[in-house]
Amino acid sequence: MAILEVRNIGKQFDNTKVLDNVSFSLEEGNALAIIGSSGSGKTTLLRCLNFLETPDKGSITVKGETLFDASMPRREQEKELRTKRLHFGMVFQSFNLFPQYTALENVMLSEKLLAKEQPDFKQKKKEIYERIEEHGVELLQQMGLAERMSHYPHQLSGGQQQRVAIARALALQPDILCFDEPTSALDPELTGEVLKVIRSLADRKTTMIIVTHEMAFARDVSDQLIFMDEGVIVEQGDPRQVIDHPQEERTKQFLTRYAQG
Repeated sequence: MAILEVRNIGKQFDNTKVLDNVSFSLEEGNALAIIGSSGSGKTTLLRCLNFLETPDKGSITVKGETLFDASMPRREQEKELRTKRLHFGMVFQSFNLFPQYTALENVMLSEKLLAKEQPDFKQKKKEIYERIEEHGVELLQQMGLAERMSHYPHQLSGGQQQRVAIARALALQPDILCFDEPTSALDPELTGEVLKVIRSLADRKTTMIIVTHEMAFARDVSDQLIFMDEGVIVEQGDPRQVIDHPQEERTKQFLTRYAQG
């Protein structure tokens, strides 16, 4: 059964149609790669899934629960928005770490904020915070950052900052982890360390959606691939089939331009 069902998502800004009837499903434990030129709608799609943007039409269902349906009244769409976002973890291009917090504090922050809403928080604050810290340490160790937990963002390389951001996104145990061009802000020599972490997450069957310009990575790591152009899904299917033997002319043109670039 699909963990995610996206049906006929549409979004426009002013008179510009950015997403046009985008539909796909994602199985639990699979990785979906989304490729396409700048401006093709990839990032807007991720932002709609994370409820950072509100689609104009369509529906989003996770684990059989409809989180968004454009036919619902606006008040219903916006109800429990933060709870809906918890289904998704988001890793941005530019890390978005808080400079005043250490790596570990950045990872722990969202869990600590949520913990304050627990009914027994005041009575069990110390115990709860200890558990959150243990979880944060474990996540940073998984990212290969055991020696960098007390470092502030400015003391970390770009690749290390992005790995902290991945740990932070994993902290709330989202159903689906989303990456928006996770290596685009990195120097080439730092790209490999981030891709290695994402590859290890795929090996552990983490359900992921990865917007990427790394074609070889998308082909080798993802279970499913979507090529978008001008707000529509032009082609989707097995990553090796789409990249090595594209069927649609627009896909062929994009991959040819990309290879030449």
